[in-house]
Amino acid sequence: MFSGHLRQLSPVYCLLGLRFRYNRLEMVEKKPQGPVFDVRRLGSWEEFLELITDSPYSNWAFRGQSDARWGLSSTLSRTFCNIHIHPRAWGEQEERILRIFKRKAHHFLSQAPDTADEFQWLALMQHHGAPTRLLDFTWSPYVAAFFALENATGDVAVWALNPVPISYVEKQTIQGGLEISPPEMNPRVEGNIRRYFLSGSIPFLWVGEPQVMNRRLIAQSGTFAIPGVLTQPMEDILSGYPDPKKTLVKFILPAGQVRKRGMRELYRMNITYATLFPDLDGLARSLGYELEFHWRYDPHTMERYLDY
Repeated sequence: MFSGHLRQLSPVYCLLGLRFRYNRLEMVEKKPQGPVFDVRRLGSWEEFLELITDSPYSNWAFRGQSDARWGLSSTLSRTFCNIHIHPRAWGEQEERILRIFKRKAHHFLSQAPDTADEFQWLALMQHHGAPTRLLDFTWSPYVAAFFALENATGDVAVWALNPVPISYVEKQTIQGGLEISPPEMNPRVEGNIRRYFLSGSIPFLWVGEPQVMNRRLIAQSGTFAIPGVLTQPMEDILSGYPDPKKTLVKFILPAGQVRKRGMRELYRMNITYATLFPDLDGLARSLGYELEFHWRYDPHTMERYLDY
């Protein structure tokens, strides 16, 4: 996995504190820098519920991560770093795996996406575990909390993104004085994935879903954050926006104080792997938490509940 403490090193990025230079790997000494986005540390499940109920974050997108140290980077970026692919090859290699998937996936699909709908193709790749530049978010803070807490042992993070200044303003000036028009860069528009994203030249972000959504995306109230470049974590990209503190917030929760109560409440809301992944795999994965739960007693302590 990767650490959110490690950041961009110009001109080359690596989440593991490595960089390519003159075609060799070198260790890089990192100087700590404070985040330009908001970071809020919460102490209890009740505090989290109070924060997300009737709050200014009601229309934001959320992502839960089981380690608060992790940053916001796609599986594609992390994979390129982990297997030491030279950054100059990233763009061509990304196009290559998209092309391979589009040529071969029809053998396993009853209805393939339109060839030109590359956003939907990337979402389908993400759905089946391929490394893509898409990062999973959800419009539900409860679903995000589930993914943060389910396997957590230490501090977890629930990230929140404000989609309005990212995707829905007509014009936006980002780092370097570059003016962009998010509606014109909408990845749902034919050709825009290749024009604005696969080209990897503009450090911007877009939040939203493809026009056609799969079952898991619907079940999870899912959406995606899509970076215009793979060479920066998304929190670094957003630091170049006019007001990062109103665009990105990181909530840190201690699993020791939050997980047991939170997971039980989420179970009562029917937020489980079985409902978030509505297939046999999801049902099987959901049994992990069933080992921790019983209606009559606490399996951790064997203490019976008062109602039984």
